[in-house]
Amino acid sequence: MKRYLPLLVMAIFVALVITATTYLIGYAGKQNKNSLPTINVYTTLPIEQVAVLAQEYEKVAKVRVTITPLTEKDLFSRLIEDAGDRQADLILANRKTLKQARNNALLIPYQSEYTDIVPNRFQDTDGYWVGIWYDPIIFAVNQDYLNSTKKKPAKWSDLPSDSKQRLGLTDFLAADAAANLLYTLVAANGEQPTLDLFKKIHPQVVQYAKFLATPARMASMAEVDLAIAVHSEAMRYVKDGFPVQIIYPEEGTAFLLTGVGLVRSAPHTVEAQQFIDWLTQEEALACMAEHKFYFMPTNPGTPTYREYAAKNIKLLDHHDMYSPEQQRKILDNWVQQARLGIQ
Repeated sequence: MKRYLPLLVMAIFVALVITATTYLIGYAGKQNKNSLPTINVYTTLPIEQVAVLAQEYEKVAKVRVTITPLTEKDLFSRLIEDAGDRQADLILANRKTLKQARNNALLIPYQSEYTDIVPNRFQDTDGYWVGIWYDPIIFAVNQDYLNSTKKKPAKWSDLPSDSKQRLGLTDFLAADAAANLLYTLVAANGEQPTLDLFKKIHPQVVQYAKFLATPARMASMAEVDLAIAVHSEAMRYVKDGFPVQIIYPEEGTAFLLTGVGLVRSAPHTVEAQQFIDWLTQEEALACMAEHKFYFMPTNPGTPTYREYAAKNIKLLDHHDMYSPEQQRKILDNWVQQARLGIQ
């Protein structure tokens, strides 16, 4: 019995060491996780998009990114309420929201060698915010329709030429990104010619969708022949092998720009600035693409930017010519003339 006692003692000792070591490893991991530097991001974007970036950045930079999803109205309310508490570090939102934030003195300028390379059309002239990706409106055309038609649709003016062509687009009243197309074409071509275009194609419209994703799905499933859709949604179906082809309108098109700005009361300024720099790089967009978010980068130094530049996409910079009151009037005229057919 005595000869087994040392073995028993040794076994107990080893078990205690293993247990203690496991506990300490777990505790240390927990401590390290909780002690990571933190960046607080307020965003109006879909949470699933920002979560992908947050998870990737924590892995590569060992910095935690906490996300607060908000409506545009709530975002400004929170920023004003937080001014004395120093909570938010960054705003990640569309250009319209970022411009309002600057106008309300909620941002401070930040420029670096990484943001400096971004073209002026994609950033604030004084560095209060910088665009990181954009999403143009395109034609998503079903491949069967393309194979059967004599003339490939290449321009906005081509859309009414085939009265049998079935169209899908997002209702301009349902989404700002969709309405932005209407405002942009009005600014570029005049209000009445633009309204006449949409009045002509109204009989061809199978559905005015409520969501930006719907038209691209309809074209991919042959429910329409051509969809006026956002590029990112159409590209999902292209990448998944659906019979749909993307065509970039020759006259130019509207686009939705997403950017980031540094909040005036940011408590983690250095970490936030480093995150801004990372967001402009290829790694951020590659991470998005891995999760099927296909946006176009604003940084001309990235391979993806050069890939799209070769397609000669013409972007129309008429995004903010109209006040909210003027936009409402344009929408009302579109409803009256195009949707209801009232002169």
